[in-house]
Amino acid sequence: MAIPESGQDKASQISTEFRLPPTDSTQPKKKGWVWILVILVLAGGGYYYYKSRGASESKAAPAPGARAAALGPVSVAVTTASKQDVPYYLSGLGSVTPFNTVTVKTRVDGQLQKVNFQEGQFVREGDLLAEIDPRPFQVALQQMEGQLARDQAQLNDARVEFARFDQLHKEGVVAQQQVDTQNATVGQLEGAVRSDQAQIDNQKLQLLYCKITAPLSGRVGLRLVDQGNMVHASDQSGLVIITQVQPIATLFTLPEDSLQDVIQHMKTEQLGVEAYSRDDQTKLATGKLVTIDNQIDPTTGTVRFKAVFDNHDLSLWPNQFVNIRLMLDVRKNAIVVPLAAIQRGNQGSYVYTVKNGHANLQPVKVDLTQGNVSLIASGVAEGDQVVVDGQDRLQSGSAVEAHNTSSSGSGGGAQPADGSGARNRGGKSRGDAGSQPGPGKDQGQQGPSKHRGPGKQS
Repeated sequence: MAIPESGQDKASQISTEFRLPPTDSTQPKKKGWVWILVILVLAGGGYYYYKSRGASESKAAPAPGARAAALGPVSVAVTTASKQDVPYYLSGLGSVTPFNTVTVKTRVDGQLQKVNFQEGQFVREGDLLAEIDPRPFQVALQQMEGQLARDQAQLNDARVEFARFDQLHKEGVVAQQQVDTQNATVGQLEGAVRSDQAQIDNQKLQLLYCKITAPLSGRVGLRLVDQGNMVHASDQSGLVIITQVQPIATLFTLPEDSLQDVIQHMKTEQLGVEAYSRDDQTKLATGKLVTIDNQIDPTTGTVRFKAVFDNHDLSLWPNQFVNIRLMLDVRKNAIVVPLAAIQRGNQGSYVYTVKNGHANLQPVKVDLTQGNVSLIASGVAEGDQVVVDGQDRLQSGSAVEAHNTSSSGSGGGAQPADGSGARNRGGKSRGDAGSQPGPGKDQGQQGPSKHRGPGKQS
């Protein structure tokens, strides 16, 4: 059956209206690859720019030495290494202990009648401190004296009777038994007389105890009982406490590793001891070492030492905590530089010396550090200029502009300017990790020691 052409045209138009437009599936893929390529090109360009700029800057930047030279010489503070006699100390924490402390008590019961001392007064041995009412003891003494007189009269009568019986016995008038009995009576009365005399002596002693005197010379403390109170021999508090403060002692500890050094020096000389305040800034007194304890404390690995001080100015007080410096030796003609000059590095201790306007790194061997100075065993000679300030900006060979410090900066071995404690030479004690290495060992740079109260040193 034939379809007219007009009908075919209409059918084709209808089919064309409902047909989807053609799509190009390769177009999105091409756009994605283009963006990826652009990103890669930009990243490569940025990386090349960064590398080329760093290389150009490194080529243009001067070397550290050249930059330092371009900036000019480094300003530093220097001082001169010198030879000094430096005392060598061992330091420890101690407490002041009086030689004698007495609590004055009454030896009889009674009323405190008089108090003859002032609180804080210094008294001498035998000085009258207080008096107790003596009247009860005087009455008892008179009673004992009366009893003695009675017994003495009876004894005299018994002796007369014994002589009479003895004569009659010889004449055969009385028996021997009567003579023996009378002789026993005489013996009994003689014993009674001696007992009465002992009681009299006891009452006199009680009267003597009514006057309370100082058993030793020292300083009295605060009064513990006021006048008018009843006091008893059994009282625990007593009347007053007397403490001997002139002379006075100190007990201090040192590590056991220092014991042999101290013993060896004690065999040949009297060792001096210095007492400093708790902040280690003020020297309080100078004394001498007396003795060493007879055993080592196993819990701390330390040994106790006892020193004595005259204490004329009362600078030391009982139970006061002090820093003790025991002088063992004096290092003669030791090369000394300030502690601030010592630096530490991977290769050990070193200093910067200045010669001809340039800094030189000089390795050194530190013998010991004493206060704020260091004793140099090798590496620095007398007269060398050493840098004490500004080392952080120096390199070996750097040009420097040196400024001299005061000469006191390298001294002060005998009296450390910063008040730091002396260094212990022995090894570490069991309870003290802060002991310093001994002479001949490189100590490096040591900071000033600090004490914390009764006792603690770093």
